[in-house]
Amino acid sequence: MSAHPVTLMVARRVASGRYHDLIAWLHEGEHLATDFPGYLGSGVLAPPPGDDEFQIIFRFADEQTLASWEHSASRTAWLARGTGLFAQPQEQRAVGIDSWFGATNRQPPRWKQSVAIWLAFFPVSLCFNLIFGHWLSDFSLVSRVLLSTLALTPLMTYLFIPLSTRLLAPWLHGRRRSTLRPLEAASPR
Repeated sequence: MSAHPVTLMVARRVASGRYHDLIAWLHEGEHLATDFPGYLGSGVLAPPPGDDEFQIIFRFADEQTLASWEHSASRTAWLARGTGLFAQPQEQRAVGIDSWFGATNRQPPRWKQSVAIWLAFFPVSLCFNLIFGHWLSDFSLVSRVLLSTLALTPLMTYLFIPLSTRLLAPWLHGRRRSTLRPLEAASPR
């Protein structure tokens, strides 16, 4: 079993005429996962225009906590309630930093991964220092670094690095991939 965080990525295509039902069901699944030990976060990404495949991401502390959730009675009941809402389900797993770069057997070279992380980290760190730097200037160097990393690490892990890698996917993987929009930006079908 892995001691690293594990990401389960699930793709679900909307069944005809069931868009709103699927959205409600996806949010129910996200809420359900929050009650399980080891839960680190989840999200739903809407399909790009002209597509109907939603991406659901569940992140757990390790393989064991993910397995507990996957094999739970409440998740089984939730999946049963989703019958008829979607077609063609697909699931992929990614461990550790590799989850930022997609759950494929062919990961981008580490130098490309480093560039993608830096492109996310530099502007966010710069903005943080522009906004909060004057308030932190009286603190010692160690305190400033501690406070900035405490504030920025969750933002980078869950928002900006995944966004960077999604936007840079064609360059990272050397092929054209669609860019997904956050669920909130999606319009009903």
